[in-house]
Amino acid sequence: MPVDEEALDRAFTALGDPVRRALVARLSRGEATVNELAEPFAITKQAVSRHIQVLEQAGLITRSRDGQRRPCHLVPSALEALTGWIDTYRLATERSYRRLDAVLDTLEETP
Repeated sequence: MPVDEEALDRAFTALGDPVRRALVARLSRGEATVNELAEPFAITKQAVSRHIQVLEQAGLITRSRDGQRRPCHLVPSALEALTGWIDTYRLATERSYRRLDAVLDTLEETP
């Protein structure tokens, strides 16, 4: 499957900020409004809204409308794309280490 490099760049850039990572962590437990997301932070709601916009532009979250509420939601497929990209390199590295372990095991067995 082809990788959208620009989408990866936006997502990893968005996740480079600790506040945005905390927002993603909170949303992993369920939807929340801007007011609910802003509660634990010592920053303004406007600043939280800007962080949410960055996460939206990166495709990591969406907002819906429920009457006057505008809850935010994680986009699972976007997170899956990130973990899939990471897993590609993690798995390749693990294979290399397993091969190295096998060589080291044969060296230890040799008198």
